[in-house]
Amino acid sequence: MTDALLAITMLWIFVMIYTVAAAIDFGAGFWAMFYMKRKRNRATAMANRFLSPSWEVTNVFVVLIVVALYSFFPGATFTLGTVLLIPGSLVLLLLLVRSAFLVFAHSVEKYKALLTVTSGVTGLLIPAILVLVLPIAQGGFIEVADGLKRLDFGALLTSARTYAFSFLAVTSSLYLSALFLTDYANEAGEKEAYHIFRRNALFLGPVLMAAALSIVGAVRREAEWFYANLEANGILLILSLIFFVVGYGALFIPHGKDPSRLGRPRLAVISTAVQYLLASAAYGMAHLPYLVYPLVTLESGFTHPNTFRALFLSFIIGFLILTPGFVYFWKMFLKDTGYLKQE
Repeated sequence: MTDALLAITMLWIFVMIYTVAAAIDFGAGFWAMFYMKRKRNRATAMANRFLSPSWEVTNVFVVLIVVALYSFFPGATFTLGTVLLIPGSLVLLLLLVRSAFLVFAHSVEKYKALLTVTSGVTGLLIPAILVLVLPIAQGGFIEVADGLKRLDFGALLTSARTYAFSFLAVTSSLYLSALFLTDYANEAGEKEAYHIFRRNALFLGPVLMAAALSIVGAVRREAEWFYANLEANGILLILSLIFFVVGYGALFIPHGKDPSRLGRPRLAVISTAVQYLLASAAYGMAHLPYLVYPLVTLESGFTHPNTFRALFLSFIIGFLILTPGFVYFWKMFLKDTGYLKQE
């Protein structure tokens, strides 16, 4: 494995982890808003209980992705930073607003409803805009004139890929968060919230598949080079589909301790997470050797080998330091009975 391939593998692992974690985080914000006025259920309380500590951890991977991209592939960073100046700035602004509101959500009771609405709305807008980096990197939206690169907003806003990717991003956020909150409610013994989120997941599963198919159709028409590479990695996509079926089907399996209650949410969450990792791996492999088609390849955008080795070692050490903290976070907020069952 070359240095450049090793670097992009590490970067893509960060992206895959963030994709799943952020989707759950953003979707939970929407569900908290959606059920805010429904006084007779505990869905909003469960969503907020998860959101309260989790969004800070999710943002750690935003920093890791940006630093890794800039460090390992400065050539690609320059191109993407130029063409994504406006959409990237908008995402950063929304993240800033969402983070600020989440910080004060528990200390300013008067504006709690507004804070919940802000979290919910930005939880849909951020993934819908952030995912646009994928179709842009596939090519067709970047104009080069006199050595300067700029984003063709007209082409971007009239492309089927734009709306297909945004639709998938929003649907993924809602589906993954509904699955996770089903498992979270199960851990907390919140039966009412469990049935609510399970019902949402059952509805969104087929919608998610429709969104994925819309991307395949749009890519086939507008990015033939990528579609051909995607076909070459078809085995990963087939495995991804199998794990999706397993995860979705797990929602119909009778519960072990209570046969009258349907659903094995932990199996559903794990299978669906594996599904996303396989699909992301297929997508990343299909994109090679380009980082930004056809302007930047893996090798042309890569940093100096000596710089890479020093940075790679630093990332490994840093991740080893962070891992115990992630494990402790999981036990403290996602498994601790006292926190899960609080009023």
